[in-house]
Amino acid sequence: MLYGVFPGGVSFHAEKDIPPLNGKVIFVTGANGSLKGNIGLGKQSILQLSKRNPKRIYLAARSKEKALAAIQDIKATVPSAPIEFVQCNLADLSSVQAAAREFTSKEDRLDILILNAGVMGLPAGTTTNGYEIQFGTNHMGHALLTKLLMPTLLKTAKEPGADVRVVCLSSIGHISTSWNGIEFGQLRGEMKWYPSLVRYAQSKLANILFTRELARRYPSVTAVGVHPGVVDTELWRTVFSGWMGLGGLLNAGKRMFYTTVEGGSKNQLWGATARKGDGKGEVKSGEYYTPVGVPGNGSWQSQDMDLARKLWEWTEKELEGYKL
Repeated sequence: MLYGVFPGGVSFHAEKDIPPLNGKVIFVTGANGSLKGNIGLGKQSILQLSKRNPKRIYLAARSKEKALAAIQDIKATVPSAPIEFVQCNLADLSSVQAAAREFTSKEDRLDILILNAGVMGLPAGTTTNGYEIQFGTNHMGHALLTKLLMPTLLKTAKEPGADVRVVCLSSIGHISTSWNGIEFGQLRGEMKWYPSLVRYAQSKLANILFTRELARRYPSVTAVGVHPGVVDTELWRTVFSGWMGLGGLLNAGKRMFYTTVEGGSKNQLWGATARKGDGKGEVKSGEYYTPVGVPGNGSWQSQDMDLARKLWEWTEKELEGYKL
């Protein structure tokens, strides 16, 4: 399981299985390598979604230069791709607030929100607002963005035939968090006595718990957490390739277990566009899926709805001063 091999997955081919997206507005965080993030997954997702005639896709990223380069690359394949850049640094809540304000000043609907951006394996540090750097970026930034865009999501959900989705990129790595799952008393600070990958796991557990509670509180919105598989992205190159001097050996071994960016984007694209329901191959709100469309692989902590509620309430209190 740790190597991204998940039996029982559904067949999903983006080129033929993503339905038409006529009239839909889409918002995706992270389509470049800023903050050592998921280089490739957001860009690949936007590329595939662009082919299905959406009204508009917003690419939210910290680096304008890299985002515009990504848009240029996508338009080389899909010249009509209706993509707009939005400046958004998830490690700075004022930047997230500004991004939400910019979006809502331009759009009155939002059909698909893909919380794709993330960081992994960073040294001890804090965000601009004082949160542990990985938790603050991966959870707090996305939680505020979702909070501020929720009125638009809910308004869209009321329209006839609407199918509003929130897809949050998590990781099977969430299983490596501490016994408490979320160390609430230490989130404001570096948490430097915890290994970096444990701090990362905490942030990815938070992503799952957040989507579970989001689904419970807002039944008109389909919210899911997804693991992309173990993908050959910048995360691999910056975190693992030099690990304990074994980078060359690990790099050779990854060919056996790692998927491409194209493969890694499938689970989030499936979660954003596949048919809703309770059956195999259907997207059920509140679930956490490993690739592609496989439920039930989350840790016991990821299924703890009391912990999900506690995280939601703690987060809401922290974010209560941020408004559109």
